[in-house]
Amino acid sequence: MNDDLRELYQEVILDHNKRPRNRGRIEVPTAEADGHNPLCGDQVHVTLHTKDGLIDAIAFEGQGCAISTASASLMTEAVKGKTVEEAEAIFREFQSMVTSPDDAGEHVDLGSLVALAGVREFPVRIKCATLPWHTLHAALAGERKVSTE
Repeated sequence: MNDDLRELYQEVILDHNKRPRNRGRIEVPTAEADGHNPLCGDQVHVTLHTKDGLIDAIAFEGQGCAISTASASLMTEAVKGKTVEEAEAIFREFQSMVTSPDDAGEHVDLGSLVALAGVREFPVRIKCATLPWHTLHAALAGERKVSTE
């Protein structure tokens, strides 16, 4: 990854950490879950509302590092308006992107989520980036809690 691209990605992460999108709680959720990363203390609560198989509203709240907060913010933007099946496919692709070796190929269909691809260079931060996603996955599966342990 060239330095200009790395800098752009860092700006995206910092922006989503400072001004998270969809932060809060859905008043009448159809699904919700709590996620916890005991290693660093990140906590996230995801609430969402689906109608006719479409995620029409999603929000998160909690406390976490910049990577975790930015990932939750980017995640809500990525899956809002998508079907549950599309959201699950994005979850799998995101998981692959942040855990695969750098030479595993481009993840062009992830849009601004590629800003988080660099966490794979820091294995301890992967759980920070994936916690909101595992929490979303748990909520969609009807589970109430998830941990990165």
